[in-house]
Amino acid sequence: MKGFLAAVFLAAMAISESAAFKPAEIPGPIRDAVAASDRPDADKALDAGRQPAQMLAFFGISPNMKVADLWAGGGYTTELLARVVGAGGKVYSQEPIFPPELKQIEDAWTRRVASPALVHVVIPVHQNTSDADFQLAPDGSLDAVVVNMNYHDWVLQKLDREKINAIVLRALRPGGVYGIVDHAAKPGAGDESLQLHRINEDFLIAEVEKAGFKLAGASAALRNPADDHSWSTSPRVAGEKRGTSDRFMLRFVKP
Repeated sequence: MKGFLAAVFLAAMAISESAAFKPAEIPGPIRDAVAASDRPDADKALDAGRQPAQMLAFFGISPNMKVADLWAGGGYTTELLARVVGAGGKVYSQEPIFPPELKQIEDAWTRRVASPALVHVVIPVHQNTSDADFQLAPDGSLDAVVVNMNYHDWVLQKLDREKINAIVLRALRPGGVYGIVDHAAKPGAGDESLQLHRINEDFLIAEVEKAGFKLAGASAALRNPADDHSWSTSPRVAGEKRGTSDRFMLRFVKP
């Protein structure tokens, strides 16, 4: 991951980060989804650190869209997407097959996608991306695909990102958004940052653009200059620091 060509670095830096949206700039359907009284309390407790309204607005999620949540985890992002796109939209929620020690995450997702608030909107995709027959959604059918703080895990686990990004590219319509949020590594950091559940932003940009996407925007809404990038963002060890990491938010588009 080290030693990127200067041209790649400069190309990445050509996109300046936009400021966070002001409250009045957040579209109504997104405000309503985040403020919904029947959202789980455990989800609401994460909102201050994750700023979901900023994420959804930056990626342009709106009613009636067809979208996907890759590596959905417990389904926090899946539920927000479903509430915004509403009955006229669809959310393909992809959950990998977790090892036994992480089965509680898979079980939480299973309960989530079967809940009354989601069952008529969400299409569960309970498959590993490495499966030979894995398909996220029909080709050209999606308006957006979101990966919320999981791309670093793909690299850490040595998943075939070339295959995953190609699948995303096929599933998106022309002009569709590939939205990625992740924990920032110290500038210039290499593979060692992955053990901290962080990733080099320039590495990620270069890899996704190589897959055929174009970087169209970056947001500063989740930046935290007080983060020294030295601690692990893993929820199991972050403790009180959870939700305070310096994060980048990138919007790629399918040409």
